[in-house]
Amino acid sequence: MKGITDEPQYSVSLLDGGTTLSDVIDNHIDEQTLSEKNAFFVADLGVIMRQHVRWRTHMAQIRPYYAVRCNSSPAVIEVLAAFGAGFTCTNKSELELVQSHGIPSEDIIYSGVCKQVFQIKYAAKNGIDLLVCDNEAELRKISRCHPNAKLLLQLSTEVSNPDDELSMMFGCSLKDCRRLLESAKELGVQVVGVRSHISSCCKDDQVYVHAISDARCIFDMAEEIGFSMNILDLGGGFSGSEIQLEMINGAVMSMVDLYFPSSTGVSIIAEPGSFFVSSAFTLAVNIISKEVVARDCQDQDHEELSPNEEPEFQYFMNEGVYGSFSSKLSETLITPPSVYKKPSLDAAVFSSSLWGPSGDDLDQVVDHCVLPELSVGDWLLFTQAGAYSLGQPLLTSADSTPPPVHYVVSSRDWLETQDSGATHENTLKNFSVVPYFLRSSQTEAALSVPA
Repeated sequence: MKGITDEPQYSVSLLDGGTTLSDVIDNHIDEQTLSEKNAFFVADLGVIMRQHVRWRTHMAQIRPYYAVRCNSSPAVIEVLAAFGAGFTCTNKSELELVQSHGIPSEDIIYSGVCKQVFQIKYAAKNGIDLLVCDNEAELRKISRCHPNAKLLLQLSTEVSNPDDELSMMFGCSLKDCRRLLESAKELGVQVVGVRSHISSCCKDDQVYVHAISDARCIFDMAEEIGFSMNILDLGGGFSGSEIQLEMINGAVMSMVDLYFPSSTGVSIIAEPGSFFVSSAFTLAVNIISKEVVARDCQDQDHEELSPNEEPEFQYFMNEGVYGSFSSKLSETLITPPSVYKKPSLDAAVFSSSLWGPSGDDLDQVVDHCVLPELSVGDWLLFTQAGAYSLGQPLLTSADSTPPPVHYVVSSRDWLETQDSGATHENTLKNFSVVPYFLRSSQTEAALSVPA
């Protein structure tokens, strides 16, 4: 993977003079030809910067370690690194990506719980010592391949709805922790903390309360066995809402003060992912085909509508669950889109479903929404599109590539970033910030961020 160079790698459009995100989307849609209308993202880096300010305001005692698997866009990595975030990586590719941005190894957690031997050896060779472990088989692999590893024992947490079939338990149960700690002691592997596994769809602040209480028990167990632990990782589950952040803060900080006061010297961290990126990205997709079906006949042969029957439309887009909507395969709910160039207020609306281009039965992005009748070539805009949408597509062909990302930032957000002193030696040096609508070779060079 290409590392940091002296030349800027990302062009970021600086929005000024009343220019808005909608103007940028308009411009990129206008640039599309009649025969080639490709999906694309527009990413407002200012949103990520403001989310960091919200985190710092409400969770000042908790250092964020960004979950790279949520969105591996290099520009996101660079912005968060500039604000001093750490990073959690689930595989070697993510580790390489983060390291290519000059992130110190001590600010990286290798969080994958099922690690291949060559990946553990890569972490050892590159000084990435913080690893997550939740079972004895992983513990023995780590002891052989990474003798200097410092483990975070992953603790399973109570799900808010145990009857929900989609809720899955990961991590070591509280009753099994002593056995795992004793095995680590026998193998000479250092255990330095506890990591809670909290689902990204968590809506119950009491899950965090239970996790902190259980972690205190494990810290006490570890002390009895001879470990001196100093890291409490609260895990993920942060949606991006300021209300949720305030709620979690109210529940968590009193527990932290009770069980892990500053006098203990324990570092408190968490792993927000969607929190930073979800609302920063908008995805524009194009309608490439449509079908009209009778209601409740989607799974049957398409029948002709009776004269008085209201139609239902199936629209096929140039992005689906095997690409930018891959989160749908894990049962994540995709928010229905808005129609680009909104129709008149009195336009008729119809029950609709949205599908990707593969023709696969699994490639249904939105199973039901209400839209005006659309035509092939029309555009839809998905906001809140930053989480689990940028990465390696699950299905590719010779002529399929991930949608490009167009980065923007308002002049106000950019100036506030500079004034905050966020930039340092290894961050934001890859950005070339260019005034929007002034894309010439002179302006590209004029506002490049100094290395």
